[in-house]
Amino acid sequence: MCGIVGYVGNDNSLDVLLGGLKRLEYRGYDSAGVAVLDPHGTLHTRKRAGKLKVLVDDLATTPIASGSTGIGHTRWATHGGPTDGNAHPHLGDGGRLALIHNGIIENYAPLKQELLDAGDTFESETDTEVAALLVGRAYRETGDLTEALRHVAGRLEGAFTLLAVHADQPGVVVGARRNSPLVIGLGDGENFLGSDVAAFVEFTRRAVAIGQDQLVTIRPDSVEVIDFAGNPVETSEFEVAWDASASEKGGWSSFMAKEISEEPEAVANTLLGRTEDGVVVLPELEPLGDALLRDIDRIIVIACGTAAYAGMLGKYAIESWARIPVDVELSHEFRYRDPVLSDRTLVVSVSQSGETMDTLMAVQYARQQGAKVLSICNTQGSSIPRESDAVVYTHAGPEVAVASTKAFVAQVTALYLLGLHLALVRGTQDRARLQKLTGELHDVPAKLSKVLEASAGIPQLARWMTDTQSVLFLGRHVGYPVALEGALKLKELAYIHSEGFAAGELKHGPIALIEPGQIVFVIVPSPRDPKSLHPKVISNIQEIKARGARVVAIAEQGDVDAIQHADEVIPIPLASPLFEPLLAVVPLHVFGMELASAKGLDVDQPRNLAKSVTVE
Repeated sequence: MCGIVGYVGNDNSLDVLLGGLKRLEYRGYDSAGVAVLDPHGTLHTRKRAGKLKVLVDDLATTPIASGSTGIGHTRWATHGGPTDGNAHPHLGDGGRLALIHNGIIENYAPLKQELLDAGDTFESETDTEVAALLVGRAYRETGDLTEALRHVAGRLEGAFTLLAVHADQPGVVVGARRNSPLVIGLGDGENFLGSDVAAFVEFTRRAVAIGQDQLVTIRPDSVEVIDFAGNPVETSEFEVAWDASASEKGGWSSFMAKEISEEPEAVANTLLGRTEDGVVVLPELEPLGDALLRDIDRIIVIACGTAAYAGMLGKYAIESWARIPVDVELSHEFRYRDPVLSDRTLVVSVSQSGETMDTLMAVQYARQQGAKVLSICNTQGSSIPRESDAVVYTHAGPEVAVASTKAFVAQVTALYLLGLHLALVRGTQDRARLQKLTGELHDVPAKLSKVLEASAGIPQLARWMTDTQSVLFLGRHVGYPVALEGALKLKELAYIHSEGFAAGELKHGPIALIEPGQIVFVIVPSPRDPKSLHPKVISNIQEIKARGARVVAIAEQGDVDAIQHADEVIPIPLASPLFEPLLAVVPLHVFGMELASAKGLDVDQPRNLAKSVTVE
């Protein structure tokens, strides 16, 4: 989950590295470091525990020499705590080689013992230093950095992206990847490497993704990609769909505040160009073929965290519209339970980054078992789309805050598009019904804007709750995944106990948690739906109110029962039941952010978390 950046060119590499690390800090912020080769071939490194600002301030006080070749790293700690010594880069070949690493080297222990037996000593607790010393030894044997890294990469097990520079080869940065992201940025007289295109999008929007078990060597005027066996690899270039300004705060108090404000736009952009004659058409699914889509007898959605809750909402919609059984499974459990898959199973992976390691491994497993895989992703050129049979991009734009908001509503939107497309292909809904549903989905962005306008009172509500130690969330039907998402946001952002429950489960145990003063958010379904569970949820409110709880209801405008029984009501516009979650979740995103802010916490970089979980 670390952020890495490499640069060769004519500019001061330190400026490029620090700018890239600033945009990558969401990937890890326990420590940061850089290594720069000056024009005389001397290697200069500096690394510090803490957020990137600690390193930046240190470099401002005690500068290092400038140079046009360098690598930089921002860390999310795995092996060893967040200390100066464990920060990257790590050194090899007597301090003449510097190496940075994203991932976990699973066989580091026997390799470390091998180095200890050979007389090497270690300055850190990390698995990364093992790789640095091994590459240093290999360089002394080969005299070539690319060949040295290739030799070592073939010995490593687990997930890794490695970047290395050597004092003997200024103007060269070499990278290797297995099960961890690495992207090339193509410039004019300069080239870049990064764990994400954000590392270099300020300088170029031309990018190339590195495949599994491949190495790349960049020089100012050339890029060479080979596999671990040493064979040349053909690459394909793509253009990044956003520029550096999209990853800046733009005057907002936090990236999260900016990204919540962009939720209407994220939905609108995901819908853009995917409607034809009033119904949803997804040309991205052509690799799967309509025959397969008509014949599939089961869908399994695999995802983690917030993406899994999006998958749960997709289940309701796909089953209702396309009449296909849908299971939602946590990616990290999926392949370990020996699931039953066939060539009539469609596996749908959901990941904002496209690098979620658990999901990537599950995708690879599903394809090995003969299932077709469709990925829903927000990041171009990432690993999961490349490993899938087809991909639907969400076009939500860069999401920098660690806790996901706009990516969630975009993922739900993409799953709804999938459900409507499947309903068209399979003929389970008539055209008039599909046009009506598609029209309602296109109305969602405007309604989301109204929800944001109606959320003006949430900051005050959050300030009243700064001492709250526990918050419960209740919902039924599509309100249940919304409750889970609301609870997760409080865990991530405010560091308090929070749980989401299906409201029907209340009497089966969770009601024991209700005591005077307990805060309970309730997602109330519309009373206008003839099949609505509205009366049952209102009964739940009465049950918990009778035991002294304080109820905050997310309810449709004009819901008289909610207004009568709840202590606070946050209104949302009228919508059909399956579209209500897209509206109801936004106040919970705002509340989580505002409560964390009221407690003086960092909403963009919550403790112990990183944006992309690139290790299992």
